[in-house]
Amino acid sequence: MQKILNEPLYISDSNPIKARIYDYKSFTYPWHFHCEYEMLYVENGYGQCIIGDSMTGYTDQTVFLFGSELPHCMQNPAEYEHNENLRVNGTIIQFEKNFMQYAFSHYIQFANIRNLLNEASRGIRFEIRDNPDIAELLKKIPLIHGAEQIILFLQLLLALSEISNKQLVASHNYNPVPSGFKGEKIEKVIAYINKKYTNNISLKEIASYAAMNPTAFCRFFKEHTGKSLKHYIINMRIGYACKLLADKRLNISEVSLECGYESVNHFIRCFKSIMNCTPTNYRKRILHLIRATP
Repeated sequence: MQKILNEPLYISDSNPIKARIYDYKSFTYPWHFHCEYEMLYVENGYGQCIIGDSMTGYTDQTVFLFGSELPHCMQNPAEYEHNENLRVNGTIIQFEKNFMQYAFSHYIQFANIRNLLNEASRGIRFEIRDNPDIAELLKKIPLIHGAEQIILFLQLLLALSEISNKQLVASHNYNPVPSGFKGEKIEKVIAYINKKYTNNISLKEIASYAAMNPTAFCRFFKEHTGKSLKHYIINMRIGYACKLLADKRLNISEVSLECGYESVNHFIRCFKSIMNCTPTNYRKRILHLIRATP
């Protein structure tokens, strides 16, 4: 099975932002994720972008914002290989996961930017044809350094946070981990579940890990996540299944086992309850999107 590539990004300790202008024959980097946020501006080019469990098209003057650890992959159609005049170019800006975390979390002036970065957990697509000032910022940021670069980048985030013409790409169920967990105990519990959700872990086991009785733990977990433990684990498993179904080298039974389901029929029922389609139909739709041209 093809693994999702964990791309290490080497952002300087002295600067939380890494920005560059690119000019490619076509996008070739594989399906990948990284800890840092990424903003990708397509000044010229067209194709498809797969983000999490979904796909969307892009054309000239499109911007994507990918959240931390969100798998994504940019693709160009087949004619890019045969037409020498076709290229894709623009700007890539990558920035630390905890970039200005305290200010964004505590100061009301940054509320719109905070919401923008939370929404980026599903990947955001912007059309900026009618926003030339944003395009100018995107092209200028790679050319400057130091405090001025950070100031312009904050202006860019604020401008993007005020755009109404945007699309959240990945489905609601793709990343079921709420971004606003507060408290050391719930963070430890979530980390524990995220490591073991494909195993047969019981309520008693997790409650014991949290040093709580099962009844008290159920109340505690729902209060912090908005979900029951059962539905949280189902969403985690189905989100993982969506990743695996985008790779046709695993059959449905193998995907079922990989996600922690011993019964393929149970897996299909759970998948359909979350995604409103069967795993087979979901795979057909995703693979069709991958092959499609804009």
